[in-house]
Amino acid sequence: MYNNKKILALIPARGGSKGLPGKNIKLIAGKPLLHWTIEAAKQCSWLDKIVVSTEDQRIATAAREAGAEVPFLRPQELAGDTVSGMDVVIHAIEWFENKGQHFDLLILLQPTSPLRTSVDIENAIKLLFERQAKAVISVCENEHPPYWSNILPDDLSMKNFIDHSALKNRQDLPVFYRLNGAIYLSDIDYLKKQRGFWGDDTYAYIMPRERSVDIDSLLDFKLAEILLREQQNSEG
Repeated sequence: MYNNKKILALIPARGGSKGLPGKNIKLIAGKPLLHWTIEAAKQCSWLDKIVVSTEDQRIATAAREAGAEVPFLRPQELAGDTVSGMDVVIHAIEWFENKGQHFDLLILLQPTSPLRTSVDIENAIKLLFERQAKAVISVCENEHPPYWSNILPDDLSMKNFIDHSALKNRQDLPVFYRLNGAIYLSDIDYLKKQRGFWGDDTYAYIMPRERSVDIDSLLDFKLAEILLREQQNSEG
């Protein structure tokens, strides 16, 4: 609880993954990927309940081993590739409400962001109150200016690929940010009304790039493991 607001931490972790099969319980830096997010959440005393939403018994077992709750198994119809993440969030909220358990805030913590820390979670919560916001979404600085990107035609011509006036020194260009997938925090009433985290009262929590790896491929996984190992070595 923070400022008299009860906070539900929801960690969505389905069993299917085409990009990297079994990634949520794949060992990374010595422990299942899922465990890194659960441990970060447990280190934040403001979270009243830490719940993993999954349809997979193996993931459920791994989640409980790390200290998270798995009070339900997600219906199979909410575990496919095309299922909206918001449907998973609403399902969890309604499950608790049907049990007479109500929360004021929900923080969505995706297990594919293992470098996010308890400090990031706490700072996002603080920001929500400091800005009198209804929602906070984590971002990080873009690795490359979007001015340097474009689609390519079938013949691969670069004739109109970029506006040449954008070919400046990087430091002369404005800073762009991207979603990093690590933290989605919202007032639950706002979440229901908007049917999402986005709206006029949503603000950005800026994270450093080194804590913003979002694992979607084997390359992402290898990069995250290197950074986690470095973190372990510095702490040891």
